[in-house]
Amino acid sequence: MKKLYIILTAAGCFSLGSYAQSAIDAYRFSQPDLRGTARFMGMGGAFGALGGDLSSLSQNPAGIGVYRSNELGFTLDLDAQNAKSTAPGSTTSTSQTKFYLDNIGGVATLRLGSSKVPNLNFGFTYNKGVSFNRRYKGYVPNINTSMSNYIAGLANGEELTVADVTSISGKYDPYNPTDGGLQAPWLAILGYDSYLINTNGDPDNPSWTGQFGQGTIGSANFDVQESGSVDEYNIAIGGNIANVVYWGMNFDIVNLNYNLNALYGESLSDAYVYNPSSKMINQTNSKWGMRNLYSASGQGFNYQLGVIVKPVQELRFGLAFHTPTFYNITETYSANTSMNAFGETVQASTNNGVPGSQSYNFNSPWKVIASVAGVIGSKFIISADYEWNGYKTMKYKEQNNYYYGVGDDWGWDYGWDFSATRSAAPLAPKAVYDDAYHYENQDIKDIYRSTSSFRIGAEYRVTPNFSVRAGYSYVSSPVEAKAKNNDMTIYTSGTMPNYRFDNTTNYITAGLGYRTKGFYVDLAYVYKKMDSEYHAFTPDPGNTGGFTSPQAKLGLTNNRIILSAGFKF
Repeated sequence: MKKLYIILTAAGCFSLGSYAQSAIDAYRFSQPDLRGTARFMGMGGAFGALGGDLSSLSQNPAGIGVYRSNELGFTLDLDAQNAKSTAPGSTTSTSQTKFYLDNIGGVATLRLGSSKVPNLNFGFTYNKGVSFNRRYKGYVPNINTSMSNYIAGLANGEELTVADVTSISGKYDPYNPTDGGLQAPWLAILGYDSYLINTNGDPDNPSWTGQFGQGTIGSANFDVQESGSVDEYNIAIGGNIANVVYWGMNFDIVNLNYNLNALYGESLSDAYVYNPSSKMINQTNSKWGMRNLYSASGQGFNYQLGVIVKPVQELRFGLAFHTPTFYNITETYSANTSMNAFGETVQASTNNGVPGSQSYNFNSPWKVIASVAGVIGSKFIISADYEWNGYKTMKYKEQNNYYYGVGDDWGWDYGWDFSATRSAAPLAPKAVYDDAYHYENQDIKDIYRSTSSFRIGAEYRVTPNFSVRAGYSYVSSPVEAKAKNNDMTIYTSGTMPNYRFDNTTNYITAGLGYRTKGFYVDLAYVYKKMDSEYHAFTPDPGNTGGFTSPQAKLGLTNNRIILSAGFKF
């Protein structure tokens, strides 16, 4: 039939196949969060030049050098979350409440009896560095293209034949081909199995089309649930020199656990769908949904080094360096679809329901924190931090050295035979052979930029036992304007085409503290507001076809009550 279908130009130009990892995942594993003890949070996390708090060990490890006594403490966190999704003509809200153990640990002080080196301190803390728990959903009316057209573009870009995506019992499995050919994108196979994409012309050289064409109208909906955390186990050592210079170092053992359950669906009128009864493509109403399941888990470590200088009692300066967290990660992913058209329901699953799996190494960004604090008498403290996160320095690395044909000869990402010499594939740049994740790492540099975080906090001691606190923190957007403005193709991993871009994040905090003898209890309230954008799939860069993918603005807010208690002895 005639090409009545609207296909995303960029999707139709894809020739690189499906990514196993993506820049989106890199940021997901490295996204920042402000968490810690109630005193730390009550002052907006601006503790880099102060120290003497269990949370400061994972911010500026020189904070352990400030301790002059032993301490044991813990922190509990009640987190009420709300997500508001806004698309033209539609607003949807979602809420949930979670309870966490944010921090537990202790510091031991060894007094050396020297005026030049008064003490040496050791600390161990557990910190919930990041919580991934979040849910958002929304409705996008009046869409002007379909994810099915995006999937058809993948098939056209790969120049797939019908045979490439068709299962033949006992002979051919497109998810696990053994014929030495190019691995078809899993989404293309899934789309073909569930009638989301159609073929026109010669089966050996078809033109693939989606369900959205001339006269089609419809809407989309999405429901995304994330869970998991980054848990840090900090081992710190530090001390001070003549009560002027405080130093510390911290070795972190990090555990990553992330899960994503993403549902996307469309309701289309006058859609172009293959009719198994007539064996033709007919216009009808189509209602379909796709569920993507993704999980990643891994372990890593990082090293932190810091110093605090107190030239006079009233003034302190802090500086800390954080290496990347060097992760070893294993991810799994799968997807399934259900489509109703012509009074029948068609269901399909990727790889016969068996999740795909991949392991790799990943380095999170470098981090630098500079701080200053003023102490006025014994009643008032004001403190400020500047933090730089180098998101362009995130990097994927192969887990095993089999890239030149030792083991699997085929590069997972693009289906090129790397056992061949470079001269046998002159179109592939040298960097591709030197870096198994060259394209993913280049995407990181193209999509993300370094962020600046500013934190300011104050504490006023009303009485010798009672204190009040307030703070504010701002985190700039990690996304380059070109990506935010839909001017570039965004590649995603596995079978999951949807992604989210975070914009700016703001925290407003307040707190109370009470101390008597060696016991302390602190309470903090934290309001967090993060603006984000949901994308169902990559847009058409430059909008050359006049169509954008379904998108929605997200307002993600957290209202947290944090309680800390402990003993100093």
